[in-house]
Amino acid sequence: MAEEILNRVANSKLITFNLEDYYPEGERVLFDVKDWLLEGFVLRESEFRKQAKNHDWSQYEGKFIALTCSSDAIIPAWAFMLLAIYLQPYAKKVITGDLETLETVLYTEVISKMDVSNLQDKPVIVKGCAHKPVPKNAYLLLIEKLQPVVKSLMYGEACSSVPLYKKPKN
Repeated sequence: MAEEILNRVANSKLITFNLEDYYPEGERVLFDVKDWLLEGFVLRESEFRKQAKNHDWSQYEGKFIALTCSSDAIIPAWAFMLLAIYLQPYAKKVITGDLETLETVLYTEVISKMDVSNLQDKPVIVKGCAHKPVPKNAYLLLIEKLQPVVKSLMYGEACSSVPLYKKPKN
C-alpha cells in the first residue's frame, strides 16, 4: 500500500513575503539635465532657468522622476532644487540620482510604513526572484524591519530556501 504524499510546504506555517507585492505603480523617468547644459558640461544659470520655465512639466503627471546628469559636469544643488519645484505639482516623487536610487527611495518609504505586527513570532521566507525592479537595498531594509518581529527568516522559495536568521530561545 502506497503512502499518501503530503505537501509539507503547503501545510507549514511558513509565511511568504514578496517585496514585489509592494511595488509602487507608476512610470519611472530618468530626467537628464546634460541636455540643458552648454556643450553638455557648462550650466549657465540664465539659460537653465529659461529652459526650466519654458519646459512642459505636465508630461510628468503621476510619474516618479530621477534627476541626474550623465556628463561629468558639476551641477549645483540649486539646479536640481529648481527642477523639483517645477515638477512638484505633477510628479508623484522627485529624487536626485539614477533609477535604482529612485526605487530604493520608493521602497524605503513603503517599508517604513509597513505594519508587520501580523508576522510576530512567525517563520517568514522572503521571496527572491522578482519580475519588477526591486533594489537590493529593499531586501536589507525589509530585514531591518522584520528581524525584531519574526521567529525566523529565510530567503528564496519554500522548496529551496536559505536560512538567514532564527530568534534565540530565551
